Amino acid sequence: MTRRYKITLAYDGTNFAGFQVQPNQRTVQSVLEAAVNKMSKNSDYITIYGSGRTDAGVHALGQVVHFDFPHDIPAEGMLKGLNSMLPLDCEVVGCEIVPNDFHARFTTHGKRYMYRVSRGRFTNPFKRFYTGHYKYPLDIEKIKEAMPDLVGTHDFSSFVASGSQTKNHVRTIYEATVREDKENDEIIFEFCGNGFLYNQVRIMVATLLEIGNGKRPVHDFLRLYEVKDRNECRETAPASGLYLKEVYYD
Repeated sequence: MTRRYKITLAYDGTNFAGFQVQPNQRTVQSVLEAAVNKMSKNSDYITIYGSGRTDAGVHALGQVVHFDFPHDIPAEGMLKGLNSMLPLDCEVVGCEIVPNDFHARFTTHGKRYMYRVSRGRFTNPFKRFYTGHYKYPLDIEKIKEAMPDLVGTHDFSSFVASGSQTKNHVRTIYEATVREDKENDEIIFEFCGNGFLYNQVRIMVATLLEIGNGKRPVHDFLRLYEVKDRNECRETAPASGLYLKEVYYD
């Protein structure tokens, strides 16, 4: 009896060439598919479907995938079985059996990303794979003043990296926040929206840091929506600071 499983994954993206399968590359999808197919012991190859791609070096606390499995295994048994075979930089943190019309990508209603910025004078060797680093002066109040300009439905053409195949650049951001973690000398950004373009979050973070540094006016996002020009957003924050925190469904 075929069952559809919804899997929630956490992974350290440092040593992965992103989520999606690529020839001769170690990816999250290929590692997970190897484990699932080893468990199935079936001649028909089982494909994993993810909620979306993450790039090389990007981490996840709550990536979601689904797959159809040819045997009836309890959700807890699937979770334990996969974790016994997965490498230490990838863990199944949740598993449930779902209806066959569930799709990890096409039934999602939104995603939440987090971005961590390390504020040390020099790059911390123990944070270099898990944060972006920004050593320049920052006025956090300016960044806080700019954050509401991100909320709402906008054309994010200025914030999509070259190489994106998406034609429609209109997205809705429901929530955009920033906070200081003074104990760890970090700034934490979070963005929740109905979807995000290729590198959109990393470009938005780089733009916010420029606002905090005084290189841009506080409300420059309003101009950038109008010009629809990627060249106007020069920088992209490093992949190391980005985390896919949560994916939302009904």
